[in-house]
Parts: sequence; structure tokens; C-alpha cells
Amino acid sequence: MKELIKYLLDNLYLDFQGEITLETVRNFLREDDGREARQLLAKLIEEKGVDDMLITLADCLKEHIRTGVNERVLQEQLSTYSES
Repeated sequence: MKELIKYLLDNLYLDFQGEITLETVRNFLREDDGREARQLLAKLIEEKGVDDMLITLADCLKEHIRTGVNERVLQEQLSTYSES
């Protein structure tokens, strides 16, 4: 069971639902005059969209999935599933 849980955690991925475009990001950042917001918007304009940002962000956040989705939770869910 431990190896299965390890495999599932290692292969879990994060995705973002809903449509987010460069224009959507612009709208979110419209009121933000901070350096980080301007820098992000400039990079997204240079990259001509948000696709690379979303992929990179999801990859980076994957490392943090274990703190919210952990072995105990997977163990409980797998047990519930196998008992149903």
C-alpha cells in the first residue's frame, strides 16, 4: 500500500480550471501598481500569453501538494474506495 501511495503522490498533478488569458490577467492586475505586478505583466506580454506561466506554476506548486494531500489522506481514501 505504501508503494501505491508513493506512486500516486508522485504522479498527482495540479491544473487550473476555467479560462485564463492574458486579458484576464491584465484585468486582475489593473489596480496593482506594484513592481511585481508590472514585471509579471511584462513577461506575459513578452511570452505572448499565459500558457508557460500556468505550466510552470503548476509544476512548482506540485512540490507543495504533499503538505495538503498526504499519505494519511490517500490511505483513508483508498481504504474507503476498497470497502465500497
